[in-house]
Amino acid sequence: MTRHVEPHALKEEGIALAEIVAALRALRRSSQRSRYSNGVVPRLPSREAILEIVESLVGVLFPRHFGAPDVSEESVDGYLIYKLDAALRSLQEQVRLELDLFGEGGHATAAARQAKAEEVVRVFARSLPRLRAVLDTDIRAAFDGDPAARSIDEVVFCYPGVAAVIRHRLAHELYALGVRMLARIVSEIAHSQTGIDIHPGAQIGESFFIDHGTGVVIGETARIGKGVRIYQAVTLGAKRFEQDGAGALVKGQPRHPIVEDDVVIYAGATVLGRITIGRGSSIGGNVWLTHSVPPGSNITQAKACVETFGDGSGI
Repeated sequence: MTRHVEPHALKEEGIALAEIVAALRALRRSSQRSRYSNGVVPRLPSREAILEIVESLVGVLFPRHFGAPDVSEESVDGYLIYKLDAALRSLQEQVRLELDLFGEGGHATAAARQAKAEEVVRVFARSLPRLRAVLDTDIRAAFDGDPAARSIDEVVFCYPGVAAVIRHRLAHELYALGVRMLARIVSEIAHSQTGIDIHPGAQIGESFFIDHGTGVVIGETARIGKGVRIYQAVTLGAKRFEQDGAGALVKGQPRHPIVEDDVVIYAGATVLGRITIGRGSSIGGNVWLTHSVPPGSNITQAKACVETFGDGSGI
């Protein structure tokens, strides 16, 4: 049982709360001075607000599954307008906070950043029907690719791979629109919910299916074609990180695999570097792959070979 201790009681027990808070304040200010040269500490985007926005958008995309349970077919359009309006207004505020934080790309004034936030959200909102159409292909791929799936509704409700891909496609749209911190927050929300880590920069074609999913990692510059299926614990990662003359990492370079259409990558496979997995290839479980393979390849682990030599053979 947890004992509730009042602050004055803590002081009597030898814990000086004011001193601890003062020391934390000094450390916080020192860190902020190193990051914000103008002395102004900007307000940060809110992870809690972004989580609420994401869940609202998922409900807008799939209202029968994730919307309010009492919404009827007759009232659903009005409900979606209400939810979408609230979510987009909140998203606009979060976009502006990111722009305030970085102040890059010619958006130096508050008015310019506000206008840019409105533009980003307007373009993002118009992308939602297109995203829903692509997600329908992902959901169908999950249903067609798993003999245990009994219905499309079960796939939408229950499959962590589908949940991760829904959120990735939202995050990727934000990433493409330049609000990359918000996109990363969305992807990390999905990661914490599903155990699937997809960087929002990854480009993924339609009819994409992650089966089971736990432990999947897909890097920022990965490019995945249409009709690709991967299983749990697959990594599409970088082989090495280039450094500049000062020893700092060179960022933004293509460093993750290209996976062409109709590839299957089985559980535990690790595919590293800017290599190409040719169309229609199959990468077996637990394979470690750092070189390109042509279309139609079937890559499996090497098997141990045991040979017996006698009467001087093998010399």
